[in-house]
Amino acid sequence: MISLINQVPTLLMMSAGVPTPGSAAAPSAGGATTAAPGGAAAAPAAPGAFGGGGVFIFMLLALGVLFFFSIMNQRKQKRQRDDMLRAIQKHDRVQTIGGVIGSVMEIKPDVVVLKVDESSNTRISFARASVQQVLDASDLVEEQGEEDLEEETVS
Repeated sequence: MISLINQVPTLLMMSAGVPTPGSAAAPSAGGATTAAPGGAAAAPAAPGAFGGGGVFIFMLLALGVLFFFSIMNQRKQKRQRDDMLRAIQKHDRVQTIGGVIGSVMEIKPDVVVLKVDESSNTRISFARASVQQVLDASDLVEEQGEEDLEEETVS
């Protein structure tokens, strides 16, 4: 295993076509090519362990896999968001992308009407796509706890 790890740089250089030290393809000090015994010219070096374009193909394959998983993740997130927007019901507490928190009072195909102030009965219409998240019970408990703290400091 260790000998294979030590050979990786040499294999990569061979696959790229770079002559390695001590290989038959390296020119000698006089500039002449090395001849094989018997006077015949040396054969060109065999392609590396990955083949001539193996590294390039591997990089393209890795890039393709990354692209595939990226696309799949985007589709999954879009599906979750669409399901969340479809599941919005009257009296749900939601937060918009602008940070406005309110209770859903009316739902139309593309519009959601939120009640944002209990005392003055203020209602604001938002595009349904502007809803960022539906707040669940744990978010409501945290929000009520913060309101109680604010009331205590004011009193």
